[in-house]
Amino acid sequence: MCGRFALTATADQTAAFLGVGELQDFPARYNIAPTQPILMALAAPPRPPGSNLPDREALLVRWGLIPAWVKETRGFPLLFNARSEEAAGKASFRTAMRHRRALVPASGFYEWQQSGAAKGQAYWIRPRHGGLVAFAALMETYAESGGSEMDTGALLTTAANPAIANIHHRMPVVIEEKDFGRWLDCRHQEPRDVADLLKPAQPDFFEAIPVSSLVNKVANTGPEVQERFEAPPEPKQKAPSTKAPEDTQMSLF
Repeated sequence: MCGRFALTATADQTAAFLGVGELQDFPARYNIAPTQPILMALAAPPRPPGSNLPDREALLVRWGLIPAWVKETRGFPLLFNARSEEAAGKASFRTAMRHRRALVPASGFYEWQQSGAAKGQAYWIRPRHGGLVAFAALMETYAESGGSEMDTGALLTTAANPAIANIHHRMPVVIEEKDFGRWLDCRHQEPRDVADLLKPAQPDFFEAIPVSSLVNKVANTGPEVQERFEAPPEPKQKAPSTKAPEDTQMSLF
């Protein structure tokens, strides 16, 4: 799964990477969590002949997809991830998979290595050679009962590659830059036509850096959540003594 990620590139760097028009400046975000706004890129509506506008557009959506058919959001589960193996046939994601495939720019994501029932060691997982990465995503516009609309979205996940599997069995789907156009082209590319893109990243694509539990709290939003953390060594246990115990009983003699 992917429940936290970061976007620390500038607006200009992000716009150039996605191939969208100019973006308003935004601060570096080190600990993005579900229900917060996230940036997505989708295919733009058909442009008139001679237009020099980009064929992709960016928008902010709520991270947590709400299907259009939901009548009451209260009690509806928070769909911030969608399993790529099932998305094309699952009612919650079927329409978005066909009509509103998207890209989410990120500098990397966080994952936790489970230790029993509790969250274990946190890892900051980033592209080994730096830069941005694009996660496969889905977008759905939800019409609220009062008439207002809300754009919502989810990230697609897949089985983890061998380098990540020891931390978690799932990871976000990465769309390579050469495949952006095909993934976003919902007018000509059906879900079955882009199914080959829903695969794990190459084993050497990411590097995993252990970080402290600061990232566990959504309120911690500074760069310190990405600092490398080395757990202190466990104290050595004393070896059992082989010396005979002293007789400490009080005596008159």
